[in-house]
Amino acid sequence: MTEGTAAMADANTSERNIVVEGPGRVAVRDEPRAPVPAGGFRVTTVFSGISAGTELSYVKGTNPFLSKRWDPGLGLFVPGEPDAGYPVTQLGYMEVGTVAESRTPAIPVGRTVAMAYGHRTGYTGDPAADRVVALPEDLDPLLGIYVAHMGPICANGLLHAAADLYGPDVRSLGDGVRGRRVVVVGAGVVALLTALLVRRHGAASVVVLDPAPGRRAVAEALGLESLDPEGPNDPAASLKTRWRHAPGDRGADVVFQCRGQPAALHLALRAARPQGTVIDLAFYQAGAAELRLGAEFHHNGLAVRCAQIGRVPRGLAHTWDRERLSAETIDLLRTDGTAIREHLITAVVPFEDAPELFADLAARRRHDVQAVLAFNPSTAEPCPAADQ
Repeated sequence: MTEGTAAMADANTSERNIVVEGPGRVAVRDEPRAPVPAGGFRVTTVFSGISAGTELSYVKGTNPFLSKRWDPGLGLFVPGEPDAGYPVTQLGYMEVGTVAESRTPAIPVGRTVAMAYGHRTGYTGDPAADRVVALPEDLDPLLGIYVAHMGPICANGLLHAAADLYGPDVRSLGDGVRGRRVVVVGAGVVALLTALLVRRHGAASVVVLDPAPGRRAVAEALGLESLDPEGPNDPAASLKTRWRHAPGDRGADVVFQCRGQPAALHLALRAARPQGTVIDLAFYQAGAAELRLGAEFHHNGLAVRCAQIGRVPRGLAHTWDRERLSAETIDLLRTDGTAIREHLITAVVPFEDAPELFADLAARRRHDVQAVLAFNPSTAEPCPAADQ
């Protein structure tokens, strides 16, 4: 067997996968390729987006599943052997691939799909177990990283805001924000996609709060108003001065809290009007010394609703499934995709450079808003990292 033939044979029997071997240690491993079973299919990865929150928590060693055991029946973290440990072999949930082999008519060869299976060169899937979202031919495949999981996370935030007003009678994703004054705390990917959805669905005003000048610049490039919560003017006071509903009733109708810092949650509570609701999409990994529940939360009768993609609001599962949230994401990408591609996606990096990229992101040597791994080197487009 010649060297070229051996390399081809190896490519047909193995794939490459990004693995976190331990805190701060990321590597690319060769793994056996699973054969395609009857009814299954195989995709070759084109792009894979990086989540700077969830994924870096494994790189930094701060993810709660690394130190605690989750009891799904009780819904509690309890003492015992942790659920996760190193090596972490599945990292990532924003993949776009091309169907290279199929043994099911439901997923034809050549189709471009969005899935959530981790940063790997290919994946053998099962239509009965895996979410597969076919991407429209008119959508830039790079934007497809948001369709299967990240976009639905943000859309689910709006759904929770709608359910806060209408309970199970929600008809439109915009029911909770249309005509209302909205604050989004944070200017990362979740926050900015949420803010764009809020704008698309008819909010009267939407203001993004983030202390990072580079991220505020991205928000403004997307056509969003932004304020610096660490600047000379208190944004909560400024917005409450601007937004008056009645005597003693000022502030945001709804606040989307998308920054995983307790001080950000405290800011979100301060910006909300009396009896307003904070829709929380953040991932907190430390304590909450900056959170003061005896202040605005107590005196203004506020509510905090956790909106995570693991569940839609009570009573809406039969009408608002993940497919519908993905469809809402595709609609957003069709209208705002050019701006998202230009301003939100700040680096497209070759897959082989992933270990260095993860190390730089974890150590804060890079501050990309959205970094994407490209599995075809010709599609990589390294961009300057966003300033923090």
